[in-house]
Amino acid sequence: MEWRRVAFFFVFSSFLSHFHPSIASTNSRKEDLNVYIVLVKDAKEHSSLLSTVIPNHSSRFIYSYNQVVNGFAARLTQQEVEALSKQDWFVDAIPSGQYKLLTTHSQTFLGLRNSKVYPHGVWATTNMGEGIIIGVLDTGISPGHPSFRDEGLPPPPSKWKGHCDFNASVCNNKLIGAISILNARGEEGHHPPVDMEGHGTHVASTAAGAFVHNAGVFGSAVGVASGTAPRAHLAFYKVCDSITMDCHGADILKAIETAVDDGVDVISLSFGLGDPTLGPDNNLAKNAISIGTFYAILRGVFVSCAAGNGGQTFGTVDNDIPWVLTVGASSMDRRIAVTVKLGNGLEIDAETPMQPKNWKNKILPLVLTNSTEDLYDKNKIKGAVVVCRTLYVEPLKLEEALRSAGAAGVIFLGSNTPNKLPIAVPSAFLDHTGSNNITDYIMSSRNATGTLIFKGTVFNAPYSPTVALFSSRGPSGRLPGILKPDIIGPGVDILGAFPPSISSYETRDESLKFLFMSGTSMSAPHLSGVAALLKKAHPDWSPAAIKSAIMTTAYITDRNGKRIRDERDLTADFYAIGAGHVNPQKAMDPGLVYDIKPKEYIPLLCGLGFTNNQIETIISPLPPVKCSKVKAISQEQLNYPSIVATLKFNMTVVIRRRVTNVGDAKSTYNVKLDIPSSVSARVVPEILNFKGKNKAKSFYVIFKWIEGKAGYVEGELKWVSKSHVVRSPIVINKALPNGSTLLPYDQSYLMPRFP
Repeated sequence: MEWRRVAFFFVFSSFLSHFHPSIASTNSRKEDLNVYIVLVKDAKEHSSLLSTVIPNHSSRFIYSYNQVVNGFAARLTQQEVEALSKQDWFVDAIPSGQYKLLTTHSQTFLGLRNSKVYPHGVWATTNMGEGIIIGVLDTGISPGHPSFRDEGLPPPPSKWKGHCDFNASVCNNKLIGAISILNARGEEGHHPPVDMEGHGTHVASTAAGAFVHNAGVFGSAVGVASGTAPRAHLAFYKVCDSITMDCHGADILKAIETAVDDGVDVISLSFGLGDPTLGPDNNLAKNAISIGTFYAILRGVFVSCAAGNGGQTFGTVDNDIPWVLTVGASSMDRRIAVTVKLGNGLEIDAETPMQPKNWKNKILPLVLTNSTEDLYDKNKIKGAVVVCRTLYVEPLKLEEALRSAGAAGVIFLGSNTPNKLPIAVPSAFLDHTGSNNITDYIMSSRNATGTLIFKGTVFNAPYSPTVALFSSRGPSGRLPGILKPDIIGPGVDILGAFPPSISSYETRDESLKFLFMSGTSMSAPHLSGVAALLKKAHPDWSPAAIKSAIMTTAYITDRNGKRIRDERDLTADFYAIGAGHVNPQKAMDPGLVYDIKPKEYIPLLCGLGFTNNQIETIISPLPPVKCSKVKAISQEQLNYPSIVATLKFNMTVVIRRRVTNVGDAKSTYNVKLDIPSSVSARVVPEILNFKGKNKAKSFYVIFKWIEGKAGYVEGELKWVSKSHVVRSPIVINKALPNGSTLLPYDQSYLMPRFP
């Protein structure tokens, strides 16, 4: 998921509808057909099953699924679905659905390179992920881009079974696989996995791009670009349309099955439903991503997913699936700096995508635009610095309008700040506070004036990281007992590879091979790369163990030692940051992990009320289960690295957890519990003694709400040894008498003061 064009903040939605079956028909108009994933009993020849309803079905049959689920994808009418449902072998028909796309310095910021802080950086200890295969599902990849060169890389491991649709000049030991899986779109012919949008190329380079010297955008942020795991192999699966930006559920499911069977170690997904509260895909048993990723973790493949760009509002988190890592977005400590100096002497720190060479710091009129039409009004903006509010204009059209009208510069207000795409007009991008300050000044002044002072690329910016304005927040609507997002990682102004042909369209510069992009789309591949490094260091760790290591070693303070802040410059809560900001160096040696075997999700699914057939759909190819014979658990009791407890007044809740020792064989951990006084809490036992590696011990956390109003409070649990601190964030929801919970605070701040 990403923010790139000035015109667009993508609103993610599912285009699914409810279907009303009637009589089957074999002669159907194309516009009546929809793609379904049809689930069946037992292993059978899927094409012949479809022929029982549609004799001439060859043009309708899309895929056969043999591992991730038992079934097939086909184009069907509502009537044909009803006819299929009457067959003995029929289990369910899931509408395929539409999923939406949700990115130099970030690797240093993450502590991967050697530094004074980490003299033996993660790259040194993991050989930069060499031998690990990262599978990326997205819009395609730009063949021949320097980020995908393979100098010095060995061949992929022998387990690799995939193939590359490009020729030998671009298929190499870096880009070992590249195929298109787009059959659900109904398009005829072969479709090479070429990226015609830029999103996929950027995401892939962020995860595992090779070193490229002198990478930058128009002289800004120039340095050596690379991915998080620069010596890992890349396998690319094009599942998203480069024009519509849609990704079909049937294609996604087939691509995940293919990637796992090809031999990938990590899967990176930067798309999702968009609005996790709406549509039938809110059900884990009808969501292509949740079904496919369970098959991945069952085969030991780690999955990193973008949390979505529905930021600021609670309950917007996407990909809130218990068995994947859900990644929110944060800023870094690098700024391409510009100061907005106002006529009243106030100076506001801002950012810019490029530094103009011939700009003079001359005081100019400031003009606040009220509509897109104002951009074309020469009488209004000629010679002025334009202050933009909501705009729905393509970048090049915006540039053309401003230049044609004679504008000297442009300032974008915070709530509408897009990706900082370079345009020829000098520009500044303000945050929420700066936007309010400049708007207050303009509204209170008859002749508002100001200028832009460009300061180049600045590092070690204070109060970093912060939560990105657009990064989606919890709680999860369907799983409020599991804290989501899990983690935050770099997702603001990420310099990544970009197809030169598209760069020239966006920026009129054919030599530009890199571009800044922002979004949780950019955060997810950073964590995919981190997971690849952990997999290299600990090949025996399960996906849940890797996720636990990432979460329990995360930090929640910025460079100044204060709690990480949000877009309002207030303390970011756990619904924004999850466990905190990723710390790859610490994650390499977490001490203890909260491991979860794939079968341990079955009691959770039973506890959530899924039917036996629905659970079979999710956990395939595990054998069927009967919840009547399973001891179901609530969401809070899943052995997760974070804790959510919902309490009524004077009610006691006991939550069980199990930790596995992956540190020193003989070690002792003492508990440290930090909980607000309105809640009584204790841990039993308070000391864990381990006498061997990979040994597990259980403990119980006992909560009781003893005073205060309904609402929510935060705390943390730490297991502390001589060499490790294993931290779990805690969210305690103090519920109303009817059991409903309140949001952490009033959301009136979502309406910014600037007009």
